[in-house]
Amino acid sequence: MVEAKIGIIGGSGLYKMDALKNAKEVKLDTPFGSPSDALIVGTLEDTTVAFLARHGRDHHLLPSELPFRANIHAMKQLGVEYIISASAVGSLKAEVKPLDIVIPDQFIDRTKNRLATFFGDGIVAHIAFGDPVCPQLANIVADAIESLNIPDAHLHRGGTYVCMEGPAFSTKAESNLYRSWDATVIGMTNLTEAKLAREAEIAYATLALVTDYDCWHPEHDSVTVEMIIDNLRHNAINAQKAIQETVKRISTDPPESIAHAALQYAILTPLDKAPAATKAKLKIFLKKYL
Repeated sequence: MVEAKIGIIGGSGLYKMDALKNAKEVKLDTPFGSPSDALIVGTLEDTTVAFLARHGRDHHLLPSELPFRANIHAMKQLGVEYIISASAVGSLKAEVKPLDIVIPDQFIDRTKNRLATFFGDGIVAHIAFGDPVCPQLANIVADAIESLNIPDAHLHRGGTYVCMEGPAFSTKAESNLYRSWDATVIGMTNLTEAKLAREAEIAYATLALVTDYDCWHPEHDSVTVEMIIDNLRHNAINAQKAIQETVKRISTDPPESIAHAALQYAILTPLDKAPAATKAKLKIFLKKYL
């Protein structure tokens, strides 16, 4: 099997990487079902990468329907050590404008119907998650964006991403509550990925691409579907440039990450006493600790 150290997860509007060369589909099975779509493995900046359309190439999966565990497990099977995740978000701050790019460093979990761990069934693990984004990887992504001087896309280093359940958007009361918490953007997917990536010992960073203001904004009602789709298209173009430059920088100087040893002290169950079936299911994560 072809290995890729860098994984890319594309969100709304980003269903493929145009610059990917020698691309081929890789269909993988996991103990947690099938991923959202076939993974596309190819070269970007002379580096092998794996790309996955989070909602499927034809966007047929709701946020709550996403096979998050299968997606991250499939990345791990390919040898991925770094995930760059692109996501469409709404802004919770006036200064964070549509087409801006935020590299969040924190999350708030407002989901309620998600399986956000690989563990259970006889093996208990509690990962440290105080810093849910790999700071080294986030800095590389931010530096890459800054170097590109993308017109109309102001970069915001750091910020808090509220991850809501969806698929409906916020009420105005909820939106104003999140603003009172000093949150920056709101989306429906990335926190669950970040938790699972940490359990899988993969460094993770989010490219949060602002499409519009959340409903707190007094002029929100003037936003049309056409405007949002146009912003999605612009954001997808900007994201591909940013990801390409990030891949170049990671391949030149791969960063060490706290994520790469996240399970070292997290597993509380003595593995010699753990159920054999669960150990087999989690082998890809546990093998260096067995």
